[in-house]
Amino acid sequence: MNIIDKSKFLSLILRHDPSKANIVLNVNGWANVKDILSSVHLAMNELEDIVDNNNKKRFEFNSDKTKIRARQGHSIQVDVELKQQVPPDILYHGTKTNNVNAIKIHGIMKMKRLHVHLSEDEDTALKVARRFNGNPCIIKIDSKRMHDDNYVFFISNNGVWLTDFVPSKYLFSFLFNPAYISDNKTI
Repeated sequence: MNIIDKSKFLSLILRHDPSKANIVLNVNGWANVKDILSSVHLAMNELEDIVDNNNKKRFEFNSDKTKIRARQGHSIQVDVELKQQVPPDILYHGTKTNNVNAIKIHGIMKMKRLHVHLSEDEDTALKVARRFNGNPCIIKIDSKRMHDDNYVFFISNNGVWLTDFVPSKYLFSFLFNPAYISDNKTI
């Protein structure tokens, strides 16, 4: 397994299925580094490289590097000790165009994850949207009004904004095909 595959496997076991590596996460999502090193067949310097250089900063060590966890994105029940925050006035969500009709009707749902993931800027939302097959779409969200209406927001240690649900009434623009400026259509 190369380092990219090991990083993806680390994401799988720390966010979704620790049993794939026969490890146990504590209530706050922490796994013992020694267990990870042996289960994923990593040297400590490789694990440090994954944590330090992951482009999304998905992972973090505790202060003495004896434990590791994913910062957010879990589909299993863990408490990564998020603190409630007041969001910026506008947040963004990246998705594929095929999802837009359902989102307009039902809002943005967390699906299998613990939270809906949002970003502070269009560029990050576009990067997220490009991960999916299909044409990307960036959705602009009136997070100020949501917060004023008592919706709760958190921010992860790597800057991802999180909430439980975004009702469709807080969605106010959809930018289709943002990679192609001449083809942009906003509704």
